[in-house]
Amino acid sequence: MQNSYTINEIKHIITATGEIVSDAAISILLTDTRRINNPTCSLFFALDGRRDGHDFIADAYTAGVRNFVVNHQPDTIMPDANFLVVANVLDALQVLAAHHRKQFNLDVIGITGSNGKTIIKEWLYQLMNPERNIVRNPKSYNSQIGVPLSVWQINDTHNLGIFEAGISIPGEMDRLEAIIQPTIGVLTHMGTAHDEGFETPQDKLIEKLKLFKNCKQIVYNYEALLDHHEELKSRECFVWSRQFNLADLYVFSETTIQGKYYMRAIYKEKEIECLVPFRDEASVENAIVCWATMLAMGYSPADADERIERLSTVSMRLELKHGINDCSIIDDSYNSDIQSLEIALNFLNQQNQHQKKTLILSDIYQSGLQQEALYKQVAQLVSAKQIDRFIGVGTFLQEYKQLFDVHQKHFYADTASLLKDLSKLHLHEETILIKGSRSFGFEKISRALVQKAHETILEINLNTLLSNLNFYKAKLEPGVKIMAMVKAFSYGSGTFEVANMLQYNKVDYLAVAYTDEGIALRETGITLPIMVLNPEPLAYDKLVTYKLEPALYSFTLLDEFVKFAQEEEVLGYPVHIKIDSGMHRVGFEAFEVEPLCDLLEINPYIRVQSVYSHFVASDNELHDMFTMQQINIFETAFKQIEDALGYTVIKHISNTSGISRWPNARYDMVRLGIGLYGVDAAVPREDTGLQPVATLKTTVSQVKKVAAAETIGYSRNGSLKADGKIATVRIGYADGYLRAFGNGVGKMLVNGTLVPTVGNITMDMCMLDVSNVEVKEGDEVIVFNQQQRIEDLAQQIGTIPYEILTNVSQRVKRVYFYE
Repeated sequence: MQNSYTINEIKHIITATGEIVSDAAISILLTDTRRINNPTCSLFFALDGRRDGHDFIADAYTAGVRNFVVNHQPDTIMPDANFLVVANVLDALQVLAAHHRKQFNLDVIGITGSNGKTIIKEWLYQLMNPERNIVRNPKSYNSQIGVPLSVWQINDTHNLGIFEAGISIPGEMDRLEAIIQPTIGVLTHMGTAHDEGFETPQDKLIEKLKLFKNCKQIVYNYEALLDHHEELKSRECFVWSRQFNLADLYVFSETTIQGKYYMRAIYKEKEIECLVPFRDEASVENAIVCWATMLAMGYSPADADERIERLSTVSMRLELKHGINDCSIIDDSYNSDIQSLEIALNFLNQQNQHQKKTLILSDIYQSGLQQEALYKQVAQLVSAKQIDRFIGVGTFLQEYKQLFDVHQKHFYADTASLLKDLSKLHLHEETILIKGSRSFGFEKISRALVQKAHETILEINLNTLLSNLNFYKAKLEPGVKIMAMVKAFSYGSGTFEVANMLQYNKVDYLAVAYTDEGIALRETGITLPIMVLNPEPLAYDKLVTYKLEPALYSFTLLDEFVKFAQEEEVLGYPVHIKIDSGMHRVGFEAFEVEPLCDLLEINPYIRVQSVYSHFVASDNELHDMFTMQQINIFETAFKQIEDALGYTVIKHISNTSGISRWPNARYDMVRLGIGLYGVDAAVPREDTGLQPVATLKTTVSQVKKVAAAETIGYSRNGSLKADGKIATVRIGYADGYLRAFGNGVGKMLVNGTLVPTVGNITMDMCMLDVSNVEVKEGDEVIVFNQQQRIEDLAQQIGTIPYEILTNVSQRVKRVYFYE
């Protein structure tokens, strides 16, 4: 059963004003116009945030939405639309979700903590879904917006809710508690995440505990709440511990058996056991939390042990990979439900590198809906997202295949049948989303479709990239545009994948170095304005054909472009004028601006879109006087140019560090470059608002014991100080790990331990001193990530982070993931 309230009912619930011009049944709450699937049943909340939701009302209206919650009526007249006017739109969303939650009498587990919330939520779902119909947050929708959208999913078929709640500042948890209304509270690991939002870690803990203020039962670790036991005495608590022998669940013995983690514990004065299919500390602690929660809820120790042993990895991310036959593969092959399907389809629609979009989907289990109603929803989503080819796997999809109105559709009883037929489908130049319930083993399909590459991988976290974009957006005054630099293969991170994410999240401009880079973006569906920093006169025809905008920085370039435009009868073509304010690389110098103005004011063939310059040392306070001088030169130049043109142009000079350190120089637009990837010399490293985007990882190919007297590698340059062992790893200077890192200069992370290189770096491999590390062939090795950052590698060899990132070879496979 789908939720449905009339618009009049909702008006009353959220205490709104405004005239209802036509009645409507609302079942879908929208906060993002990019996710409109069924507009007639949708209610759009115009939320204020980094972007004002009121600016997108017209887009929603055009897409068919006729019901809106706003804090003021829009200027545009929309006579057939209902506008519910409230003082605070977010409050209204939360009030509606809280009202909806109160309509259902079901057990609800509320989960909070610093780490492990999503994993524990998903594991509890795996552990309890055999006998429960469970509703839960999609992915990690645990914010002030995500929680009400998650709770809105509850319907009368559910008998258990599992919702996680995340906070970052004081005052947030009371709001989430009122929405979730948990009956059982679960506290996960308390770490340092979001410490910056609170005066002390204790204040953060107190805020999180507000989620449990009305819970009948609370599950927590004894050591985590040492200072709160007295106040919790009046509550029903289930306490677990690895140290305190009077806890309800006292884990007294832990060891590894055949790759699994074996624990023994005392529960109700009896010894019980649990085997966990993971060995890392975070997974073990998360498993203990699940173990304790199951026992607290009445599951038998034997049942809990049997189910925990079968726990499977939770894939919280969509992975974008290069596929065979020029395809792009979005791998989400480990889970399938209607909510995560919608998220995955939205991500698919961000990817414009291929015109054709294909979905490979398995049957969906434990949806809580009748099968026909479920697959009607799936078919509606497939239609709304304009899927070109649908491949269904499973008996239910076969049964309801008539519901799918898709140009190309194929149905298979099982995964083996699809794999057998895969070559006959002729998948070519398409973006393919693989979305399957775990039991279908869709990882086999992923392996068959993903382009093979060696085991060195550059992972790019698109969520972090978006977070970094928002970090800089938050610094800008309203109306200041962002030009994102995607030159040099997006600093080595991959061009169209990054550009698609930036376009989807509405940056204003892109910049590339050369015309060919701009053409590649256009051919993969990028429609944003693109500035070409180094336009080649021989490619002016292509530049105009693909609607790319040249940066003109000399009289020669200007004359050649104007001559081309005259010959081709091109009028008013957008160009960008570069001023040399002190870099002395390219650009019109101050004494050249006056004759430049003479040429621009009488020129019908071009229209100046922007005037820009480039800071030399905006990150370094030693050169602040020079930066101020640059600002003065630039201001004088653009004022002269605007006076000559008779119209206003976009002005921009700030690069990444300029955004952070020079608020008076943001003008009309800023150019965001390496800051997108988490590197900004002007932002303190401890500022967690900016995070590294990329992880470069490889694997161990062999481990050898080496005596102290023996030499290692070319030219016999390497040796160990004492008898020990080395690990040879699959990365070398042809992959971008420069020879300068050899002979102990560079370091890598092996199973969490930083170890030095030994001997010279070779073309495809290098050696590490792992004498004091437990390591075996196939183990993962981290070259750089959040722990050992790109800046650390740059410091090791005396270079800059740009060089480290852009040096990663194109033969290194890129994997893009979105959580």
